[in-house]
Amino acid sequence: MKAPKPYLLLPGTAREALTFYAEVFGGTVELHTFAEFERTDGPPEAIAHGILDGTVELYASDAGEGEATLRTEGLMFSILGAAEPATLHAWFEALSDGGHVIDALQDRPWGATDGQVTDRFGLRWLIGYEHAAPGEPRA
Repeated sequence: MKAPKPYLLLPGTAREALTFYAEVFGGTVELHTFAEFERTDGPPEAIAHGILDGTVELYASDAGEGEATLRTEGLMFSILGAAEPATLHAWFEALSDGGHVIDALQDRPWGATDGQVTDRFGLRWLIGYEHAAPGEPRA
């Protein structure tokens, strides 16, 4: 079974958001406009369907007329142990650019490193990793 993938309805920023996330996480972006899908409920150049395919997978589109746009409360995207620590630190810094650090990426008393950041598009991320015991590889 494949894991669910978030599908973001954005206020005209889908192209910018998916491009930003591809710059942060890597991967490829595929964008389809309202005109391509013969949709008339928004500008022809608006994104009707966009995909980020890579380590982090997201879907996004620009909201059509009358559609609500993304608002999140009580939700975090968790990226715990999804890459090497140096990569996770780089992702945290990149997501912080134009965003808001909620809790700095730091060593925790329970033997992990983690932190939380809300990025410029309003997504809240929990990023971190467990420290390895002596002689074991890091997770």
